Amino acid sequence: MKPAWRDGNRIELLENGEAFFPAVFAAIDEAKDKVFLETFIWFEDKVGKELHRAILGAARRGVSVEVLLDGYGSPDLSDDFVNQLTSAGVKFRYYDPRPPLLGMRTNVFRRMHRKIVVIDGELAFVGGINYSAEHMSDYGPEAKQDYAVRVQGPVVQDIYAFVLQNLPGHEEMRRWWGRRRHQAQDNNAPGEAQALFVWRDNDDHRDDIERYYLKMLANAKQEVIIANAYFFPGYRLLHAMRNAARRGVCVKLIVQGEPDMPIVKVGARLLYNYLVKGGVEVYEYLRRPLHGKVAVMDDHWATVGSSNLDPLSLSLNLEANLIIHDRTFNQTLHDNLMQLIEKDCQQVDETLMPKRTWWNLTKSVVAFHFLRHFPALVGWLPAHTPRLSLVEPPVQPEMETQDRVETDNPGAKF
Repeated sequence: MKPAWRDGNRIELLENGEAFFPAVFAAIDEAKDKVFLETFIWFEDKVGKELHRAILGAARRGVSVEVLLDGYGSPDLSDDFVNQLTSAGVKFRYYDPRPPLLGMRTNVFRRMHRKIVVIDGELAFVGGINYSAEHMSDYGPEAKQDYAVRVQGPVVQDIYAFVLQNLPGHEEMRRWWGRRRHQAQDNNAPGEAQALFVWRDNDDHRDDIERYYLKMLANAKQEVIIANAYFFPGYRLLHAMRNAARRGVCVKLIVQGEPDMPIVKVGARLLYNYLVKGGVEVYEYLRRPLHGKVAVMDDHWATVGSSNLDPLSLSLNLEANLIIHDRTFNQTLHDNLMQLIEKDCQQVDETLMPKRTWWNLTKSVVAFHFLRHFPALVGWLPAHTPRLSLVEPPVQPEMETQDRVETDNPGAKF
């Protein structure tokens, strides 16, 4: 499967849990045939319980429901919580579940970091929002600022085909959906947006998302705004940002000023001198932790997704973004990001940049090159092939005890 631009889509920006969760839960409640959900985090809190209710209700009324969770991001769901779903017929899988070693999770690398929902092959959600109360404003000062999109139109067919491609037991449906996708007509297109679904895996699409960022920066004429939670890319993207700024493009970068992990701020600040001296405007978002992974360029290009611009997302994790050509959507996201800059950000100036001493320069060079080569260093660790593990329904008392988890042969490339 190769990414392709699709015309005739309707795309709605969803900001934070207040907009995202009601839209997803309502779509699941209205599903008639199939629900597919992939996510990195699903917590057993008030948001997770509401998702549980929606999925359980869909399964009980006969909807085919499949869930894929990351084994690192969602390791603590209780047996009762999961068993209620599997008993109702939900196919519940973990990506690369592995037992702790000395109390520590060992599946830290190559995570399934995507956040995708597909409803009946006709409606999809893509973004960076996990299923946890941390994404609701009433969570408090640690509530996350984040984004997703609600999508209708031909690109949903590509998202659906991608989800099927990565799950076992859908060979016939994949062939049928491929024929339907090629036969689809745009006569009743729900919108006017062009959209491209792109992803990152550890096989044929290792750098697709980064390449589209680089292409966007090379084509920018007037303005670029990038808001990214975990920002520590390699030379190519940093160089592309400086090049755009030097040829007169107004390049704005929004990073975390109140991060959920302190190391995030330390890493980003190592790049401030390089970027600011090159003409890039850098802003620290101070209202709360920034978890978004979005960007806009000029008046028509935008992206929303799960991919950070750091070594994990760009080189190891499984990620998915939607790239959008649409002036109305671009304006909506642009206005949102400008409001963040004007109300809740401080611009990085000389007072916030590390002093240019030999000691700070040495630390920056060492840290930068360590993180730049981090994916290669991870490659030295003992190799393993991530697997999908299906959680079986609970065993009835009269039946013999059997293993709760069986391993699928997904036949997909991770």
